[in-house]
Amino acid sequence: MLNVLTVPAFQDNYLWLIHDGVHAAVVDPGDAGPIRAALADHGLALAAILLTHHHADHVGGVPALLKDFPVPVFGPRSDGIAQVTVPLVENDTIRVPSLGLTLRVIDVPGHTRGHIAYYSEEQGWLFCGDTLFAGGCGRLFEGTPQQMANSLDKLASLPDKTQIFCAHEYTLANLRFANEVEPDNMQLTTRIRSEQAKREQGIPTVPSTVGLEKATNPFLRFREPTIADRLMSRGIISTREPIAVFAALREWKNSFR
Repeated sequence: MLNVLTVPAFQDNYLWLIHDGVHAAVVDPGDAGPIRAALADHGLALAAILLTHHHADHVGGVPALLKDFPVPVFGPRSDGIAQVTVPLVENDTIRVPSLGLTLRVIDVPGHTRGHIAYYSEEQGWLFCGDTLFAGGCGRLFEGTPQQMANSLDKLASLPDKTQIFCAHEYTLANLRFANEVEPDNMQLTTRIRSEQAKREQGIPTVPSTVGLEKATNPFLRFREPTIADRLMSRGIISTREPIAVFAALREWKNSFR
């Protein structure tokens, strides 16, 4: 039986420990300290490191962990991470050591040029770093709107029940923006109440699901006519061309408070 432990780090990061009660693989260990503590608390031995992209809050803890645990480091071939020992590209399939977990690699450029995600069909899990967030998506630091839209389309094509393990607790801020974009989306209204209740109790809003994101996340819904209408009514765009709508949404979110 495999499980996923949520390990908070920094101000709003989530690091993920996939484990079977004995061995564990860590996803995006930006900080070694919380991972060492979680491994000790649960009596786990680290067997692998999985990386999605090169940003420091996702890879910063790797050198320290490797001093204690000489394990393979899986990661994107094209994102410039020196510690990667098993470089990966689209549709590679990996078997995580000691866990018996099979993951398929999905190229998801946009946030960074070489960003990847890991998908387990058997478990229904997606580890997507900073590409798809609960209620939102990552900033376009290196990629283009077309690349990010294509990447999100790939993730939206996964089964609706797929659990999305993204890397940050940005959900309430993302949903405030989503509500500004789609104020008449009743599923979104319901979700906002539910997620607010979780945070008031100190409960993470992640994982989400693909189905929930398709119903409430404007960055998966940018082809909806009502979203284009909203942007046009505010004078943000003068076209309904989908990638122009997506790009305008991302620019609006960048400055939204």
